Amino acid sequence: MAMLSFERKYRVRGGTLIGGDLFDFWVGPFYVGFFGITTIFFATLGTLLIIYGAAIGPTWNIWQINIAPPDLSYGLGLAPLKEGGLWQVITICAIGAFVSWALRQAEIARKLGMGYHVPVAFSVAVFAYVTLVVIRPVLLGAWGHGFPYGILSHLDWVSNVGYQFLHFHYNPAHMLAITFFFTTTLALSMHGSLILSVTNPRKGEPVKTAEHENTFFRDDVGYSIGALGIHRLGLFLALSAGFWSAVCIVISGPFWTRGWPEWWNWWLNLPIWA
Repeated sequence: MAMLSFERKYRVRGGTLIGGDLFDFWVGPFYVGFFGITTIFFATLGTLLIIYGAAIGPTWNIWQINIAPPDLSYGLGLAPLKEGGLWQVITICAIGAFVSWALRQAEIARKLGMGYHVPVAFSVAVFAYVTLVVIRPVLLGAWGHGFPYGILSHLDWVSNVGYQFLHFHYNPAHMLAITFFFTTTLALSMHGSLILSVTNPRKGEPVKTAEHENTFFRDDVGYSIGALGIHRLGLFLALSAGFWSAVCIVISGPFWTRGWPEWWNWWLNLPIWA
């Protein structure tokens, strides 16, 4: 309820990226905007197409529903709807919804006078998705290299791609991505647990202050990054995880076709071992 005291200040016309006053309004606490409408359109259409794909498929089992990309023989061309064309249209809807959501976030940031950290951060996740379904298939010359839409079928695709390169965890970009994913979890858990321990003291003790937070980490790890710094670090770690996960898959196939353990032969061939 406290937010209502200043929301009126920012709920004014303007700050839109396109369309002017068109759809420049709120529904309850949710800002709509032109890109909110396009998000709803693409998300609804894509969801209905997935349901249609399940209807023409062999099963309604949510684990086994599979919307597969076109066969490799179609290359980068359009495929019939029931032979991969459905996957192509759903992909267009997904990209349209994701990009629209990021642009809607940018409009909200403009209205609040904020930086664009949120839409930029979300765009890294969109980039990772687009890498899988657009950039890598285009580099390989066929939409069939995209991943299928389905739970078990997607997991099978991940497993098959991993085995295709013998040991995918030897991919250096994959190593970086996994490291950043784990470190993101570590940083978030340390930060969250510290905040909870400070704001939820033992019964009868006062709520602690930022000085206690800084002192704890100086005593624990020898350095305290600070309240602002931990959030900058968390953002960097999270975006790095998404970025390097995109890099690790886009170089697998278009730029490296052999087993990833073989890539490390450069280390064994260094003259220092001779």
